[in-house]
Order: sequence, then C-alpha cells, then structure tokens
Amino acid sequence: MLDLSKLESGKLALHPVQGDVVLFLKYLLESFQSLAASKSISLHFHSAMDTFTMDYDEERLRQIVSNLLSNAVKFTSEGGQVVLNVGRVQNPADVVVLTVTDTGTGIPSDKLPLIFDRFYQADDAATRRGEGTGIGLALTKELVKLLGGTIEVKSELGKGTEFKVRLPVSRTADLRFIPTEVGNDLRLDEPEMILQSEAAPPIVNRKSEIENQLPLVLVVEDNPDVQGYLANCLEEKYQVELANDGQVGIERAIELIPDLVITDVMMPGVDGLELCQTLKNDERTSHIPIVLLTAKADIESKIEGLEHGADAYLAKPFHQKELFVRLEKLLELRKTLQARYGSWQPVGNMEFPVTEQVIPHSSFLIPNREEAFLQKVRLIIESHLSDEDYDVVQLSRELGMSRSQLFRKMKALTDKSIANFIRSYRLHRAKQMLETTDLTVAEIAYEVGFKDPSYFTKTFFEEFGVLPSSFRH
Repeated sequence: MLDLSKLESGKLALHPVQGDVVLFLKYLLESFQSLAASKSISLHFHSAMDTFTMDYDEERLRQIVSNLLSNAVKFTSEGGQVVLNVGRVQNPADVVVLTVTDTGTGIPSDKLPLIFDRFYQADDAATRRGEGTGIGLALTKELVKLLGGTIEVKSELGKGTEFKVRLPVSRTADLRFIPTEVGNDLRLDEPEMILQSEAAPPIVNRKSEIENQLPLVLVVEDNPDVQGYLANCLEEKYQVELANDGQVGIERAIELIPDLVITDVMMPGVDGLELCQTLKNDERTSHIPIVLLTAKADIESKIEGLEHGADAYLAKPFHQKELFVRLEKLLELRKTLQARYGSWQPVGNMEFPVTEQVIPHSSFLIPNREEAFLQKVRLIIESHLSDEDYDVVQLSRELGMSRSQLFRKMKALTDKSIANFIRSYRLHRAKQMLETTDLTVAEIAYEVGFKDPSYFTKTFFEEFGVLPSSFRH
C-alpha cells in the first residue's frame, strides 16, 4: 500500500545498477525452491542467455518477479510446475522478456481484464485456497510501468497461467561486479574493464589479517546461483569464502574462524540448522554470529532456527540492504562484547551470571561460553605468570587450537591479538600487585614474566600512561 501510494505521488525512486540480470533472476527463482518443494511443485529456470548485463533496479525487479512466482506457486496444485523463462527481443527495440508460466488452476477469461485492479481477487470464493489482499498484481503492474516496461497475462482454466513482462535494455547505470564462471572457479570481474584470462584474480582471495581488514564472511549455500549472487552482494564490503554444503561449511568455519557465517537452511546432508548447532557448540567457533537464510518464513521455522543458536533469520528472497543492516548490527554487537571482554578482569571474576544475559537495547544473547573461554585463557596465563618464556604457541597448544584459530577468536572477542592480550594481562596483574603489595618494581616485573625491569617500566607506561614508580612513595 505504501509503495502504491508513493507510485501515485511520483515519490518512489529508482536505484538502478548495471549488472548480470540473469544471475539475479536465477537467485530469485532459487529463493522459492523450498516453498515449491513443500507443495511438490517443480520449479525451473530457462534462459536464452547464460549472462546478460543491463540496468535494473534490484528491489523493484525483486518485487515484480517475487509477486509473480509467489502467485504461481500459490495457485499451482501438487505435482505441477512453475517456469521462469528469460529471453531477449531486439526488434524494434532492445527488450528483455521475462515469462512466468504455471500449470495451476487458471483464471476465467471474463476475469482476466480485472486481475491488475487494486484489491481484486480472481478467486473470490469464501473457501479460496490462495490467501491475499489483491494488492500484489496491482503493484506489479505499476512497478513494471515505472521501469518503462509492459506486462500481459494469458490463462486457461484448469491448464495454467502465463505472465509476460517486457523491460527495456539500457546500460547507463554504475557498473557492479559481475560473477562469471571460469572452469570450476567462481570469480567477480568488472565487465569491459578486466580481460577474461586465466591470470584474472579469483573471487575468493583470502588475504592476511594485516593486508585486508575487511570482515571475513563464510557463505554456505549448495545452490551455485544463490551462492554467486550472495558473493556478488558482499564482495565490496567483505572478504568472502564459499562452501557448497553444510559439512564443508563446518570444516571451513573451524579452519578459518570467520567473522560471520551466512548459511542456507535447506541443504542435502548437513543442513543449516545442524551446521548452526555444531558451530555454536564448538569452543573454537561458538562466538561466530550466524545468519540463517530460508524461504520458510513462518514463526515456527524462525523459532527453530533461534533454538539452534542462530543470531539472525532472513527470509528469501531477501533485500540486499536488509542483509547489510543485519550483518552490520551483528558486527556492532561484537564491538560491544569487545569492550566488555577486552577490559581487565582478574581470574575468578565472572562478570556474567550462569544464565544467558541480554545486552541492553539489543535482541542478541551473550553466551556464557565466551566468558568461560576467556576465564580459561586468563587462568592458563595466570598459572604461567612468572614464566618469561611462555608464549602464544604454548597457550594455543594448551587450548587445543591452532595459532591462527586462537588469533581470530581472541581478536573477535577482545579486539586484541593473543600476544597483546597476554602482555596486557601481565601488566594489569603488575598494577594490581603495585597497589596491594610491598614488592619492589623489579620484583613485580619478575613476578609477571618480565626479565628486564627497564622494559617492564617502558611497556607499563605505554599501557597506563604512568610509571610503575608512581605507585611507590
């Protein structure tokens, strides 16, 4: 209703990008696969072109195609099929043609001229199978018109319906990265700017923490079209790693310790719920925020996802801006945790009680397992406090993690490298001793693992801005 109101007032703005519309449409269709499967309906995508670059508004095209696919699935009986076909006509004008065909109930010929009218419902029986408000097709027609296109419908009772949308082709908007397949690798190239060659850079180019400060996102998705679309959306703001199924996703998450995981729910073998539960119960990965993607948007499915430890739940087809907001909020939450976990806490000081707590003004839970993990780290450091040779390698070994796994987990929780965390803990213990004991500065330096008192004084000043001797009068 709001979109229709904006359309009527001329205030609904377009935000076109120049990209691969075929890939985008494949993603939209795949977003309805689980819904179609739940009704035993086969969903197919046909295109005369493997890729096709043109201007399109992602949100408006998503609304148009999603409305048509949703209606097609809704009014198609078990065992039927829905097809999205993409073609191109260049005479007299260059036009992309999108056709959504179903084998559903069909629409009576006398009602066809009315189906784009606002609030009109072709099935007006009190016992109609398809629920709705009669807004979707009216909005669809207005959006197609806004994009400079046309829409028409053909239908036959008992045989099905066909909607055909024609959209003009232009290439004047800003370029966005376009996924292309080269051999078995998926990569993102800038069309007309980077030559296709074997030497072109791959989409997944993992850089070191020093070289690349972008957050690392692991995308777990068994459908290559959806996988490619997600990578395309995320590439400019995140490092992207891909996994083709749930088991590989678990292995990659444990290996890489990403900042975020985005996973589909419905996958063969290990599904997204099992992946979520496995990662949340593993000490190495329990801190990683996980976003579940699924076409099943009912409350029961959302509750099930949250019960398995998901941090966010996003219905497909999702809005790109909504995905970005969700990810940004999860990263903001992590900064809040870093402020808590990165601060000095002596061994035995459990900041959180046994039950899970909610951060104020947030819907996200702080799991006690992260505080328990940090307490274990502190306890190990405390037990080796005076050992000047105790280092990251030894700590990693005691925790049963690789050095890189521990680095990424500690960086995520405290925003400090493990070496800095150890040094900071030693210095805060030294400050505590300066305040509560009569030991000399040199004695305290040795007690907290500094073999050179002058170096201890230097690092103490860097940490607190005062000299240790200021505590001795």
